[in-house]
Amino acid sequence: MSPYLTIWWRPRRTIQDVVARPYSSRVLVLAALGGTASAVTWLLGMDVDQSLTDWRVLLACLVGAGSLSILNLYIGAWVAAGVGRLLGGTASTAELRTLLAWGMLPAIAGAVLAIAAVLGLRVAGAGAMPAVLAFMVGICSLWSMVMTLLMLGSVEGFGFFRSFVTYGISTLCLPAVFALLIRTFLFQPFSIPSGSTIPALLPGDYVFANKFAYGYSRFSLPFGVASFPGRVFGADPARGDMVIFRLPKDERTDYVKRVVGLPGDRIQMKDGELLINSTPVRRERMDDLTGIDACGSGTTGVRRWRETLPNGVSYETLDCADNGYFDNTTTYTVPAAHLFVLGDNRDNSTDSRAMSAIGFVPIDNLVARVSMIFFSRAAGGAGAPSSIRFERIGATVR
Repeated sequence: MSPYLTIWWRPRRTIQDVVARPYSSRVLVLAALGGTASAVTWLLGMDVDQSLTDWRVLLACLVGAGSLSILNLYIGAWVAAGVGRLLGGTASTAELRTLLAWGMLPAIAGAVLAIAAVLGLRVAGAGAMPAVLAFMVGICSLWSMVMTLLMLGSVEGFGFFRSFVTYGISTLCLPAVFALLIRTFLFQPFSIPSGSTIPALLPGDYVFANKFAYGYSRFSLPFGVASFPGRVFGADPARGDMVIFRLPKDERTDYVKRVVGLPGDRIQMKDGELLINSTPVRRERMDDLTGIDACGSGTTGVRRWRETLPNGVSYETLDCADNGYFDNTTTYTVPAAHLFVLGDNRDNSTDSRAMSAIGFVPIDNLVARVSMIFFSRAAGGAGAPSSIRFERIGATVR
């Protein structure tokens, strides 16, 4: 019988045959499909299961997640070989690479079943069942781990403990440490929950933020593991930067706004216009923004302006109402080592104009600069499923 069948109930015996036959040459295909399965599982968790029948989604999963899975396979097999030898194992890196790839079969099968189920529900006109689909895929992923442990023990001659240690370090701990290092020092993902930064960022956008743009402070490190004053490799932001920062009055909360005022600047709003150092910022009227409820009142036609800061940075702002609460303010003088930030959706944003809520933002509270949208979904209304905004994926944020 084909090893694709026997491996399900005889993983120990089957893997011994597989590593000795030409089947090992198929590891790249299995790894790519395994990465696709992981992406499908993630999409199920994002409540966009209806998009699993879209060829663009599946192609993106195969190319993006599949490539990362192949890279992770080679690194994981190399680490597993080293750990295995330390524990008395004899399997080669190529054998472990084959083993790890074949261990992805149950997860791949779970993803295929989920896609088939979504397609069947759509043909039948039935509603989505994300919880059921996620449970089914989760069971298959669990069996992938069990199967991999059994095969690892067979190839290395290990019992459960040594198999678990080898598998845990190479497949669980190593990717987690790698992801933590990237998240801490390079790029961190954030989700946008509110509409204060429309139209640059929409609710449901997921962005990568540059952690090294402004250096590192105590807010850069995860879990609050260290506390130190100031910034390491510090750099000042520029006007117009879209930044992630910790709320000064609640240092556990991340906010996203645009920097408009630097230390020493005088900032004022007058009849909805932004003034910097008593000079109105140039703005041009654009067509109304439609198709988005930016004001939270069911209105989809919102006045839109293009604003250009003194340093040439240009972006769009919205004006939901005349004589809004913050359309006319006093003059704010930005203290040293602080910033003045605004949301682009001016009448629907709590920002530095609200001194009791946010106020001036210490530069040390900066976490990162928003760089790119890597995923975006629009929440479905009245029980409808969420949908993916393909046009926003990969867009840079200015």
